[in-house]
Amino acid sequence: MEYFHLTLLLLFILLITFSLSLLLYKHMSQYKNHNLPPGKPGLPYVGESLEFLSTGRKGHPEKFVFDRTTKYSSNVFKTNLFGHPMSVFCGAEGNKFIFSKEDKLVVSWWPDSVNKVFPSSLKSSSIEEAKKMRKFISQFLKPDALQRYVGIMDSIAQRHFASGWENKDEVVVYPLAKNYTFWIACRLFLSLEDPNHIAKFADPFQYLVSGILSIPIDLPGTPFRRAINSSKLIRKELLGIIRQRKVDLAEGNASDDILSHMLITSDENGEFMNEMDIADKIIGLLIGGYDTASSACTSIVKYLAELPHIFQGVYKEQMEIAKRKGKGEMLNWEDIQKMKYSWNVACEVMRVAPPLQGAFREVINEFNFNGFFIPKGWKLYWSANSTHKCSEYFPEPENFDPSRFEGKGPKPYTYVPFGGGPRMCPGKEYARLEILVFMHNLIKRFTFQKIIPDEKIIVNPFSAPAKELPLRLFPHKD
Repeated sequence: MEYFHLTLLLLFILLITFSLSLLLYKHMSQYKNHNLPPGKPGLPYVGESLEFLSTGRKGHPEKFVFDRTTKYSSNVFKTNLFGHPMSVFCGAEGNKFIFSKEDKLVVSWWPDSVNKVFPSSLKSSSIEEAKKMRKFISQFLKPDALQRYVGIMDSIAQRHFASGWENKDEVVVYPLAKNYTFWIACRLFLSLEDPNHIAKFADPFQYLVSGILSIPIDLPGTPFRRAINSSKLIRKELLGIIRQRKVDLAEGNASDDILSHMLITSDENGEFMNEMDIADKIIGLLIGGYDTASSACTSIVKYLAELPHIFQGVYKEQMEIAKRKGKGEMLNWEDIQKMKYSWNVACEVMRVAPPLQGAFREVINEFNFNGFFIPKGWKLYWSANSTHKCSEYFPEPENFDPSRFEGKGPKPYTYVPFGGGPRMCPGKEYARLEILVFMHNLIKRFTFQKIIPDEKIIVNPFSAPAKELPLRLFPHKD
């Protein structure tokens, strides 16, 4: 009997050894071409993902990129992230190449963790669905529509500050900024007005977002498992909203929002999206209109608290606008166009602390770049910090200087918080409006002081202060 058990143990060890050897061979075989960019693939499956994520969580997301471009003396290097062989493109030249080759050499791609959190029942490719979604968004965010949204955003901002900020000595900014941007997204995308209804989404969304870009290990307690469970809860809530909206539309009670457009718009074959796919797309839109803008708003407050001369410049501009408004009069499009210095400040914040660190692509046709071979099927990553924090493009990059955005502003392909090329974020103008409306309503009410003086900004996966920016408020006497 002991001999039998020993034999089973040896067979088990041999099987594990063989499996690991096969995994290692498969891992290394992807890097055999001698003309690939310099770099190391790291461990099988995991690659260098842990270091990529940890540098962001330590507050130095640019370190992963700059350490390797310095080590290899190259603006393109190879690695393995989230289980895939990957080339990282850096600098304005790399950004220009990727942005200009969309649908020719590269297409949008996200790690497996994203696809598993958002399972689609559609038979068409995710690439085609992404294109359709961009058309929906572009229609919804046309200039004439954006002009109508300013007053809605201002109304929500006033209610938000009245309930969450006023008559308080201290607040924690990041959760409040999320509430504000999420409230706006729910109102404009779903026509949801009730704060209690909106609050049902808040905690699940936090888990969802933090687990999207994680190593896809589906075990209890992991960020990935929490993201999957949260997506199910949110999807269930959305399905109820979608079904009620169908009833409303059938009764002639239409709402002018993205959800209604999805329900009444068919494709070229006359087919309509099913409820589950609409729910997944709404979740994606809510994330896009939720965490990136709230990250930017929070970082703006941080720098305004740290830099009194910047605060004074924004205060002067915003109070000139506020003093011209009648009692109860909302902000309008013309007011937004006068907030030039405030937007320069916001742009400089997004240079120093870009809400989204970069994005992924997949190679659909092999090509050569700077003398290196990039195989079909490989993944690419472009990094905002490779230009934002590079002295070649922004002299003294650690200095906070809104004047960088005066006149013609930065050189092309160097400032990319919203991406670039055909896939530039279609919500850029939408984000500008909600950020400036937030700044206006904050600045005209308070001066403020950081409670944690040396709090740094970390990335997980969006930029945010490590302790969510607790703040001491001082209402203006006038």
